[in-house]
Amino acid sequence: MNALRRLWRGDLPLPQAFWNWAVAGGIVVNLLTSISFLVLIMHDLIVAALVVGYALSVPYNIVATVGVWRSAGRYEGERRWADLARIVTVGGMLLLSVT
Repeated sequence: MNALRRLWRGDLPLPQAFWNWAVAGGIVVNLLTSISFLVLIMHDLIVAALVVGYALSVPYNIVATVGVWRSAGRYEGERRWADLARIVTVGGMLLLSVT
C-alpha cells in the first residue's frame, strides 16, 4: 500500500512511475479485467462484468495517471520526456478505460 501512496503523491521517479505502474501495471490490470469481463458476459452476468470491467480497472488507471503526472512535474531531466510521459499515459489510460 505504501508504494501506491508514493505513486499517488508523485514521489516515485518518473521512469518507475511510467514504466512500472502505467505501462506494465496498466497492461496487467486491464488485460485481467478485460478477460474477466468477457468471461462474465459469456455467462450472462452483466452487472458482475461491469463491476469487474470498470470498478477495478478505472480506479487503477486514475491512480497510475495521477502518479505519472505528478512524477513528471518533479522530473529534473529533459522536459520533453516528462511531457511525453504525461501525454502517453493520459491517452493510454483513457483508451483503456473507455474501451
